[in-house]
Amino acid sequence: MGNETAEGSGRCLVIHPYLSSDRERLRPPSSRLDEAVGLAEAISLDVVDRELAPLRQVTPATLLGGGKVSEIAERVKADEIDLVVVDGTLTPGQQRNLEKKWQCKVIDRTGLILEIFGERARTREGVLQVDLAALNYQRSRLVRSWTHLERQRGGAGFLGGPGESQLELDRRIIADKIVKIERELEDVKRTRALHRKARERVPYPVVALVGYTNAGKSTLFNRLTGAQVLAKDLLFATLDPTMRLIRLPQGRKVILSDTVGFISDLPTSLVAAFRATLEEVLSADVILHVRDVAHEDAAAQDADVRKVLDELGIDDMARSQRLIEVWNKIDLLDEERRAVLSAELARASATVTVSAQTGEGLDGLLRGIEAKLSEFAVPIEVLIPFGDGETLAWLFRNGEVLARADDGDATHVSVLLAEDKKRQLEARLARKG
Repeated sequence: MGNETAEGSGRCLVIHPYLSSDRERLRPPSSRLDEAVGLAEAISLDVVDRELAPLRQVTPATLLGGGKVSEIAERVKADEIDLVVVDGTLTPGQQRNLEKKWQCKVIDRTGLILEIFGERARTREGVLQVDLAALNYQRSRLVRSWTHLERQRGGAGFLGGPGESQLELDRRIIADKIVKIERELEDVKRTRALHRKARERVPYPVVALVGYTNAGKSTLFNRLTGAQVLAKDLLFATLDPTMRLIRLPQGRKVILSDTVGFISDLPTSLVAAFRATLEEVLSADVILHVRDVAHEDAAAQDADVRKVLDELGIDDMARSQRLIEVWNKIDLLDEERRAVLSAELARASATVTVSAQTGEGLDGLLRGIEAKLSEFAVPIEVLIPFGDGETLAWLFRNGEVLARADDGDATHVSVLLAEDKKRQLEARLARKG
């Protein structure tokens, strides 16, 4: 089939294998298959077929049983399939064996997600982290690619052709590249740490959006900020942090941060690959967990997000202190489902309902953010002598100045301060007094 263009290649079959004895699944296999197809379509693969593959047991050599492997081989040949995506984890040996039997490229879920990350990453650290994760994944998978997908493209390199030098590297060269990237990452992280310290001097709380991919985070971000961040119906549409300053109803300013969407069965190595994005969540004053309540798998998606937050060290106690649940896409619900949701809302704490698409409920969300922040900060009035510019600067660094006015020989400042900062200010004024 030779050297084909991106438009002429990429005919894809997506398979979701699952153990038929597994009755503990939070979402049905058909829903998992739909999500896998969405992942493939997120990098413009032409999904011409899909299939559920129930397993009585795992076959060590090929994951799937012999009969299913032969059946798929016939379909690959008949439908001129270029790529089979196995929505699960393949060992290097299983991947090689399936490629030999099917005579086409095969990638598993991790490889597919790395491809998406490779196309979507924008910041320097995001690109480096993707490269690092891809090289670590590739170390044990140094196999030739198939000419069916030879093309110049983005991504992590698992869909490319044999002309790409990355696939010719041996383990020693990959190890050298890993060392080099890790060194570059340290430099980038130091630079970002300096930027973060500079931002900490700006006394604005950080509000981070998190949620399952495609829950509507970027649409909500755009609605609240007026920004035009990519907000498409694509899995993993956003991968790097986007931050904007917004003003709450009572005048307080906060930094709103959009982040990468979470997804089920995301390997820890890939979560680590986006520490740049997720660090905003770790340091956020308020976390908005955006949920697509119109989705049939809303409960399972909620569990997946909470699992990732746990892995990041944000446990139930931290969530109760910092998290607001944002039940999004209520415009897609009928009256009956809205009534059920209202009953649930009455029993829930720190929860608001919104439609990022129509703007419904956003005023309540902004008031909720204010209320959550007020749990940690108190408004106080301070008189500062004109000569004490040091204390005035301290207030700007450590609190949020709501208003200031000259009053005789002093400056009258209205400021929001956290309890610990309030105590520090009192001690500071006592020393000066």
